[in-house]
Amino acid sequence: MKRLAPLFLAISLAALSACGQQPAKDEASQAAPEAKPGLALSEGTLVLPAVKGNPAGGYFTLVNNGDKAVTLAAVSISGAARAEMHETKGGTMAPLASLEIKPGETVKFERGGKHVMAFELDPKLVAGESSEITLTFADGDKLSAPLKLEAPGGAMHDMGEMEGMEGMDHSEHTN
Repeated sequence: MKRLAPLFLAISLAALSACGQQPAKDEASQAAPEAKPGLALSEGTLVLPAVKGNPAGGYFTLVNNGDKAVTLAAVSISGAARAEMHETKGGTMAPLASLEIKPGETVKFERGGKHVMAFELDPKLVAGESSEITLTFADGDKLSAPLKLEAPGGAMHDMGEMEGMEGMDHSEHTN
């Protein structure tokens, strides 16, 4: 019996230590950002506005490596009160309510095309630092990635001359 006591004690301690570690693992996985399988977001950049109170421009590349189409339904950016998807076609900018991305497709959010406008920025967002963008899909899945913050310099420099811009009023978005 004395020979079995150390073995029994070792097995009991191993079982108890495994039980103690499991909740910590669950807490860590709950705190991790959600990621939609099969999608990759890269080249995330937020170009800060030259004039305080104006929106910033968000750009990135999104690749659907999955086997099903997905629908991008919303975007959010840490440090912005709200963010909207827009698309510029033929010199006219318009909101983009959603975007379907087919399997194998690469979509670029870039200057002069699809882009994100971030409104009411936190003054703590400064060039050289980073923020985070979160994409929300129609099925509720999310994908988060870092955004490099860049100084103003050309991202939205010619928007005032674009056809249809005279009808775009973002004054209600400033404080």
